Amino acid sequence: MKALKKEADERLLIEAAQHDPARFAELYELNFERVYAYVVRRVGNRAETEDITAEVFHQALANLKRFKWRGIPFAAWLFRIAANLINDRWQHAAREVPDEGLIEATSGEIVASKNLSGRTGNVTPAEIEEVERRATLFRLVETLPAEQKRVVVLRFVDQKSIKEVASEIRKTEGAVKQLQFRALSTLRARMEGADA
Repeated sequence: MKALKKEADERLLIEAAQHDPARFAELYELNFERVYAYVVRRVGNRAETEDITAEVFHQALANLKRFKWRGIPFAAWLFRIAANLINDRWQHAAREVPDEGLIEATSGEIVASKNLSGRTGNVTPAEIEEVERRATLFRLVETLPAEQKRVVVLRFVDQKSIKEVASEIRKTEGAVKQLQFRALSTLRARMEGADA
């Protein structure tokens, strides 16, 4: 029953945004973490993930009037846009790389990307569940105290060492380890609570 209400709410929100583009902000808020999680899992690079995620929503807004409700979550349409953008970037990068060794490596990525984008229209329940877990994790990181959040972002998003983080936030390495431990413990407990 809850799933039917959620589906009906999403459909109404989409229809409202199709008539008034200002309402798209609500769709953006509901789906940002999902799309970001989907893209970061495939791209791995923070700056590129942010660029692609922004472009996904730009294209979604530009093409929203053409979206037809078919009972499939709106996020699946956004994932398809993201997969196509990732594929386009990899193909573009392959054309610009002159080194034969790099072309072979990039070609392998394009094949993998085509396989992903080919499946995107039929996103599996396991993929949706993984994206939802990552989106939940992103939301939970935002709820951490400022210092813990900063340590988590520097360590796991920016991939900095304990020493680099300590230098950047002007704390001892021990203090950074403690902040990281507390943040991860809190996130683990909240994720378990979210899964329940």
